[in-house]
Amino acid sequence: MSSDLHMHTTYSDGRLTPEKLVAAAKEAHLNYIAITDHDTVDGIRHLYEQNIYPSKTINIIPGIEFSCEVDGHDVHILGYDFDIYNQDMADKVNEIAESRWARLSVMIKKINELGYDISEGDVLEIAGSSSSIGRLHVARALVNKKIFSTMHEVFDTLLEHGKPAYIPHYRIEPEEAVALIRRAGGKSVLAHPKLIKDDALVEKVLSLGFDGLEVFYPKHDATETAKYIRMAEKYGLMLTGGSDYHALSSRYPENLGEFTIEDKYAIPFFNPPESLE
Repeated sequence: MSSDLHMHTTYSDGRLTPEKLVAAAKEAHLNYIAITDHDTVDGIRHLYEQNIYPSKTINIIPGIEFSCEVDGHDVHILGYDFDIYNQDMADKVNEIAESRWARLSVMIKKINELGYDISEGDVLEIAGSSSSIGRLHVARALVNKKIFSTMHEVFDTLLEHGKPAYIPHYRIEPEEAVALIRRAGGKSVLAHPKLIKDDALVEKVLSLGFDGLEVFYPKHDATETAKYIRMAEKYGLMLTGGSDYHALSSRYPENLGEFTIEDKYAIPFFNPPESLE
């Protein structure tokens, strides 16, 4: 059996609803999965309220991916196996969601000033149930209106760092993310260290008290994976990984099950709900 501890739903920037994501994971014969939407737990809450989580047919681990920044570098922090109704975390994700709404308004105004006809309504139609609205939704809306041909073109022209419509969003500090996850009873993992683009900074961040490191990741080659395994061992961290699945045809993996990890790396993050014990 195989597992995947990094995936996104329509409650952030993925293309599948939580229900469809769970169904796709079962179809791919995954044993353990974690839904790690950006800055929100609404997807896993939705599964709980629809009596899909917990499940007797697939092991679902509650997750989240906090977007942070350190010294100008994007730093993402995964949280696993926490209380999805923890009040401290709920307050913080609500604060982040509100900041994203404010950012969207500024971003749309910038894009309009640059001569592109797009409204908040166009973006919200694309975003659907997402409570974590971001640049990806704006890019999809611009492509949907045929203003740009591809999302890559949108980012290159408008939305990448340094481009005319890029607006930074509110990010919590890594220390706060780790503390929030711990107070909610969960485990914190530094996500995709290669994407931080500075291994010295990776080691600096790891000193904040993480439980694990995402060493298995689609953009890590064999040499990089081995390097991050050594780094995890140096700091006494659990090894984990996942596909960062968004169900995008332009992004590998296009299908669940194409990039997986061994179950042994997922088991330490799974705490069976009482109803299944």
